Amino acid sequence: MEKKYPTFSICNLVSNKLSKDLFNADKFEGYLINNPPIKNIHKHSFYHLVYFTKGKGVHTIDFTNYAIEAGCIYFMIPGQVHHWKFEEDEVEGYVINFSDIFFDQIFLSSSVIDQFTFFNVFSDLQMLKLSENIRPRIVEIFEIILKEMAKSDEYTMMMIAAEMLRLFILVSRELPVKATILSNGNRSSVFLKQFFNLIEDNFKELRLPKDYASLLYVTSNHLNFVCKDNLNRSAGEIIRNRILLEAKRMLVNYDLSVANIAMELSFFDTSYFIKFFKKYTGYTPDNFRKQYYS
Repeated sequence: MEKKYPTFSICNLVSNKLSKDLFNADKFEGYLINNPPIKNIHKHSFYHLVYFTKGKGVHTIDFTNYAIEAGCIYFMIPGQVHHWKFEEDEVEGYVINFSDIFFDQIFLSSSVIDQFTFFNVFSDLQMLKLSENIRPRIVEIFEIILKEMAKSDEYTMMMIAAEMLRLFILVSRELPVKATILSNGNRSSVFLKQFFNLIEDNFKELRLPKDYASLLYVTSNHLNFVCKDNLNRSAGEIIRNRILLEAKRMLVNYDLSVANIAMELSFFDTSYFIKFFKKYTGYTPDNFRKQYYS
């Protein structure tokens, strides 16, 4: 199968690099000039965050549009699809890319990322517009990281990791209280993380809440109650949205027939897959593919 857009790794990018494939950071304007292909639709194999201090436009992440404005910060996880559309030439800010094993290198578990809601494919908070009073502190952190990279001594990686965690914590404190459920460490947050991990591992084969409830050793009613109570979504909706996301990614990135995509997602009746997709997106798979590229 032929891909329609590229997947970048850190070593593919021209930027200030701490390690060939673990970490890079830069001013966004320089990053944009040095990596022209990132203006087009693409995917990353790493964690990606961008903070804008100037500019206007639209940032599309996994087929959802977000505004580009001063004070906006974006968090992305490996595998997500995105592209930029700028309304003006002058765009300023900062960008950081880091590997999923970056924190392991300083003897911190990479699972530390799971403590932050915005690094979650199921989150609605991958873009936040930060309050005015916190913006100078965010800029300060990015500047410290860039200066640390210039030193590149035995403490550089630890200092950068510390500053990144400080940034994540400061941004998390900007989130609505309800939105921090996944980082609370209570029983519900642990349970939901287990549910999300199971979806990631099984969404192509398992589509019903009862299947996941069985794996979690709870009833379907209990699973649905926890999802509704904490996320205001049913378990079925969460599972369905993950299937639809994967279908969209495949429709726009591969020269696959709709029948092949249906089979890949374990819909053994293509007509049922078409009805399923249209019911929840408003488009047939073919129309979605055409309108996206048009």
